[in-house]
Amino acid sequence: MHTTAQAVLHCAQHTLDLSRPHVMGILNVTPDSFSDGGRYTDLDAALQRALQMQAAGASLIDIGGESTRPGAAKVGVQQELDRVAPLVEMIARECDVIISVDTSTPEVMREAARLGAGLINDVRALQREGALAAAAATQLPVCLMHMRGDPQTMQDEPHYDDVAGEVAQFLRERIDASLAAGIAAERIILDPGFGFAKNTQHNYELFKRLPQLLELQYPVLVGVSRKSMIGNILNKPVEQRLYGSLALAVMALERGAKILRVHDVEQTMDVLNIFNAVQMSAKE
Repeated sequence: MHTTAQAVLHCAQHTLDLSRPHVMGILNVTPDSFSDGGRYTDLDAALQRALQMQAAGASLIDIGGESTRPGAAKVGVQQELDRVAPLVEMIARECDVIISVDTSTPEVMREAARLGAGLINDVRALQREGALAAAAATQLPVCLMHMRGDPQTMQDEPHYDDVAGEVAQFLRERIDASLAAGIAAERIILDPGFGFAKNTQHNYELFKRLPQLLELQYPVLVGVSRKSMIGNILNKPVEQRLYGSLALAVMALERGAKILRVHDVEQTMDVLNIFNAVQMSAKE
């Protein structure tokens, strides 16, 4: 088992300093993602959004060509490539930011890496056939996320006896599989998978027990922005979940998260900068 959390993540031509937390901006080039589906399917609009997020302070931009919302339809390999590859190439050329590719598809991993991506973010934790080998071949960092089943089925009455313990055990197994495939320990980060095969109670219990996942000694990414775990508590639609998202962002940082995956980069950067100011004053 990895014994010390890494200080730097090497993401192709960029490095990510993990001694401080970072914001990852979400850029979905899908027609059906739960929050921004259909908004950035045009290349120029997507590039402008990427530039906005970079200017707002995002260290990473996460490009997704396959919606993973509950009940999402499957996407073919070529369709996903057609959505993702041109945008990766354009952002690599026009922006100075780490490109994360939100994919489970081996062909997309390889092509995105060739075009300049710096991170593979896989909601299926490299479980698709060929994904482990493809990710290892890219030599890029990988984010391993917890999910049971597929987006089509994951919310069909999920059950846990010990949600944090079971998520941690799953992630341990995927870490071991990744190491065995030749992915270096210092290239692995973890995502508990909030909203994936978990009901509202599971999500909040897992969030409260987030420090338990830090015991695995890998950096943790948290993605809760605008999700139903917020909407179900506040009884508010997706477009009115900013303040709930920011509240969880603060608590994720306090619990040791290193990357916050969000829709609202500018507002989350305000939270992160205030958090950093408090942290720095505590060290003085």
